[in-house]
Order: sequence, then structure tokens, then C-alpha cells
Amino acid sequence: MTRPREGVEPGTPWLHSAVCGSGYSVVDHKALTGSTVYLLWNSSSGRNCVVTVKTTSVGTKTRTGAYLYVQGSSPIDDTDSYAYYAGPVSAPAVGKCVQWGGGTNNQWWYSGWSHCS
Repeated sequence: MTRPREGVEPGTPWLHSAVCGSGYSVVDHKALTGSTVYLLWNSSSGRNCVVTVKTTSVGTKTRTGAYLYVQGSSPIDDTDSYAYYAGPVSAPAVGKCVQWGGGTNNQWWYSGWSHCS
């Protein structure tokens, strides 16, 4: 079940999986100054999901974003002023490579093509 953007308990270890929904598992992550970006995979649905969880300025709305680009599709981006996290952004990705990333005002990061399933 997706948690509401506001009112999520800061530091909740399951946050990234709860935001993406049932059946998702973390396959990669990138720790940044101010946030951690998670890439998740659901083998049943064949979908990737990206969530950026804030680690500083938690509870204060700051520019925060999550990004997913599946090869052969259009990029998906969720960037706005959020207090706890950005995303989820998700898309089908069976047999495709993805670029993923995100961050906060403190630091942004984007992968190259990776996780080709």
C-alpha cells in the first residue's frame, strides 16, 4: 500500500518498498548528500520503480526528484517540493535497460544504461 507523501514516519526502513507497492524489491541504490535514490524491481509485473528518500531536511519541503527512463520509452520524472520523498515513478522494463536517478537540492545523480533485464 502506498503511504501518503506527508505524514510518512522519517527514517522508516521500509519506506521505499511501501511507496512502490507490494512485490517490489530493492535491486540498487545510490546514497547522495541529502537523499538516497532506490531502484526497485517487481518480477511478477516486470516493472521497475524509483523512489528518492530524503535524509536531510526531512519534514521540510525542498526540491526532491525521482527519475526513470526505460529504453525505448519516454523518461518519467517526479520532481517537486516534497517533505519526505519523491516518486514513485514506475514503468514496465522486461528485456530493457534503464537509466534511473534523482536527488535533492543538495545533490543529484543519474545512472547510465544499466540493469538490462
